[in-house]
Amino acid sequence: MTDAPRIGLALGGGAARGWAHIGVIRGLEAQGIRPDLIAGTSVGAIVGAMACNGHFDDFEAWVRKLTRRDVLAHMDFALGNGGFIQGERLLERFRETFGLKTFKDLQQPLGVVATSLYTGQERWLRDGDVVTAMRASMALPGMFTPVHHEGEWLVDGGLVNPVPVSLCHAMGADFVIAVNLSDGLIGRHFIEREHRSAVADSVESGDAKSWIERLSMGFKEGFKDGADLLQRQFERGDHETSPGVFDVIASSVTIMQDRITRSRMAGDPPDVLIAPQLAHIGLLELYRGSDAIEEGYQAVERIKPALESFKQRL
Repeated sequence: MTDAPRIGLALGGGAARGWAHIGVIRGLEAQGIRPDLIAGTSVGAIVGAMACNGHFDDFEAWVRKLTRRDVLAHMDFALGNGGFIQGERLLERFRETFGLKTFKDLQQPLGVVATSLYTGQERWLRDGDVVTAMRASMALPGMFTPVHHEGEWLVDGGLVNPVPVSLCHAMGADFVIAVNLSDGLIGRHFIEREHRSAVADSVESGDAKSWIERLSMGFKEGFKDGADLLQRQFERGDHETSPGVFDVIASSVTIMQDRITRSRMAGDPPDVLIAPQLAHIGLLELYRGSDAIEEGYQAVERIKPALESFKQRL
């Protein structure tokens, strides 16, 4: 009797769009497909850790309940320390609420991708503290502060391996299902920004005031002076039509990840590729979990024939 083939699931990066991974995992479960191991980059590392931890139902419920206020409450601004946001507060919540400890405590094998800031080399994190690995993998340059780990500074794994198919193979996967969150996103950020602005204007004044005031307070704690000017630049630039800091970061990362993903998948293609369409969700709109989860599930539904063929090969 031969051993059953091992299925690896490669979860790509994409910040708030990464909640779609939850829907993908649910969709695969509905098709009778359960991965034996998971490799994740950035938000893919977060969702992957939760899927391997045994608290996935609680995690999904938490994501679906997130509000704008919740997101801000978990953002610890750290201006002047290599990024706008430190990210420790959010991940400490994961540690306390969902019991994340070390890789060896997980119920399934997990691999996390990060990037060495000074050498540019890819780092595969597979032992030690899970939350530290997650934090390093999601350290988007310019947004989140880098993480010091084993003598070097680590940043977002999406800089070198946005959809870690190669890590799945290295971990022993015979077949790999990959989830690419950047498909069709180039140029769409600026189009969708107008839609998101209109949605924000429709939020009742009390909630909108709380959002803006608390964001401004975070800036003022880091900069003291010129917070209002920085906030305007961060949001949309000096003029209505010019890109702000966030526009530049978001679009640049999207372009970079799309090009790297295409290149790496050409040399190491997955057996199944799932590509949720997520241009309508902004990079930091973490409070839109239900929308992202639904699109992830629908992305699986759209490739049912391919999944049926895949199951016949197992």
